Amino acid sequence: MAAGLFEGHYVWHPAADDRGLASVCVDVRAGRYLSACEALAETRSDFALRAHRSLVLASEAAGTDLVERWLAEEPTPEAALMWARVAVQRAIRAADARDERAEALERIALAACDRAAATAPEDPTPWVAKLAMARLHRLRDPAPQGLLTAPRGPWRLFAHVLSLDPWHREGHHRFLSCFFTRYGGSVNAAWDVAAFLSQRAPADSALRLLPLVALVESYNPTQLLADRVWEQPQWRSTALAIYHNWLPAVADYRFTPVLDLAYLAHALVMGQREFEARAVFAAMGPYASRMPWSAFGDPAEQLSRARRACGLPVPGPA
Repeated sequence: MAAGLFEGHYVWHPAADDRGLASVCVDVRAGRYLSACEALAETRSDFALRAHRSLVLASEAAGTDLVERWLAEEPTPEAALMWARVAVQRAIRAADARDERAEALERIALAACDRAAATAPEDPTPWVAKLAMARLHRLRDPAPQGLLTAPRGPWRLFAHVLSLDPWHREGHHRFLSCFFTRYGGSVNAAWDVAAFLSQRAPADSALRLLPLVALVESYNPTQLLADRVWEQPQWRSTALAIYHNWLPAVADYRFTPVLDLAYLAHALVMGQREFEARAVFAAMGPYASRMPWSAFGDPAEQLSRARRACGLPVPGPA
């Protein structure tokens, strides 16, 4: 799917160029679920698209009673999945805010995930939703052989996701996040897990980006020469390999993977590979994501700074 040309402004909507999904978001905000059901039903054999659409729609519906009404009126697998997605978002937000309702919302979310998984046993998405809550429970399964730090984590739950979809993008990112320092992990464990998972993936897989995600997560501006890390040969070669092997595959995606492209563009710019970064920004078109730019300051300012370094246009003054 072509992202479209940059026309002088950034588009931050998570639907990006999935225009059908953007239209469905409008219906969801208006309290209508029929188009959401149709948009998800057509993804039953495309787990990547199903994960993307259900996550975006859940962010629109989480503050309403839409999914509860939908589940009561039309108890389809899509309704059950959306209830799981919304319930998980509510539980995570409550836990992060130290809301007194957090435990009750977690129980509801786990029940919702179980129901969705029972309704569609072949679908990894409910299990990925449950994996998103793993950091709240601090699951401590022993790590498989091959990791230097042998970090404990939700390995059994992750293994079940892989049994349904070995290269599930969101599943890998949810799992990796369990090892971030802000969730009780460590920099070394996150790097170890990211390297372990990315090396298993095909060369043209977006999962090869996982080490770049872990690198941004470990960024500490107080460290000496923190911004020069991406210039080190190992990180520059990682970014260039992704550029050569994965970027050509993006043209065949059903929606533009803006977040993954942003991590690659950022790594190339920081590694002083502006020529290659230009092609990545071209693939992104006008679409933008908060990460990784927000780890370094205001996301719009950081994105514009990176585009300027590549000689590309940026939005003018508002």
